[in-house]
Amino acid sequence: MNDALQNQKLKLSCGTASFGNLYREIDPLSVNSVLDGAWNLGYRYFDTAPYYGFGLSERRVGDFLRTKNPDDYILSTKVGRVLHPDSSYHQARESFINALPFRPEYDYSYDGIMKSFEHSLQRLGLEKIDILYMHDIGRVTHGDNHKQQMKIAMSGGYKALDELRSANLVKCIGLGVNEYEVCEEAMEYGNWDCFLLAGRYTLLEQESIKTFIPKCKERGSKIVVGGVFNSGILATGTVKGAKYNYEDAPKEILERVNKIEGICKQYNITLRQAAIQFPMLQKNVSSILVGSAKLKHFESPLEDIKIKIPSEFWETLVKNKLLKEECLTD
Repeated sequence: MNDALQNQKLKLSCGTASFGNLYREIDPLSVNSVLDGAWNLGYRYFDTAPYYGFGLSERRVGDFLRTKNPDDYILSTKVGRVLHPDSSYHQARESFINALPFRPEYDYSYDGIMKSFEHSLQRLGLEKIDILYMHDIGRVTHGDNHKQQMKIAMSGGYKALDELRSANLVKCIGLGVNEYEVCEEAMEYGNWDCFLLAGRYTLLEQESIKTFIPKCKERGSKIVVGGVFNSGILATGTVKGAKYNYEDAPKEILERVNKIEGICKQYNITLRQAAIQFPMLQKNVSSILVGSAKLKHFESPLEDIKIKIPSEFWETLVKNKLLKEECLTD
């Protein structure tokens, strides 16, 4: 069931939101150059979504992967939004510059999931999608509408995903979200192969180790971890203007990171190395998602995961109450 996520080559995966012109426009030749470079570095798992550039990322990723043997890579995309032809302004255009002329609308229904899957295949121009994630379900995204959206998603939406898996049209199904709580909630409704969880299992955030990660182990669900740097600070350190979850890092986070950096220096490792290796202490974390429009940001993680970090380093973090002790048990 989880064969698509077993390969050791998938420890690092390529996130492609940037190729949907996230925050800045990137030309097609540059996209292809970065994807080609990532491939040559050994990246074999690529993640995209209809939302990224309103179809632009999927088209670009599909154009690149069409030149490769389908057996040589793993591809995931997402459902939960359907794109409608519409070139007019909507708020999401603030994030995706010169995106395609579509308007995304949430649709977690059976028909919405099936339509989104079919549209993704057409945009990608590929014969397969390996992993299909239900995208951005949860209270942070939907607020007071969460209960209603969750009811739709866990009835009709899950039924569609399960049918696609049973028909072998996808190998794995899961959630692609920023909240581990909604993953736990979804576990009560069905059998999920994997979860793409962004920013919620890092050196700064470990609440998910209490119940979510143990439940995944019990059920055999794999975890793909995104946002290991919490949008910046765990890569840059406590520099001026350091970002934490896309905002200026508050004082308590700066102080915490400063303490972690101090312990990193004691063991002659970098904050980046610790941040990217930390989730891998859990065996059911199958991949770390790396996303960027620059090839160098795909190169450095390959070196970071090779560095040997002694167990004493993690134990020192626990001793200084910078890491939950449960994180060291698997």
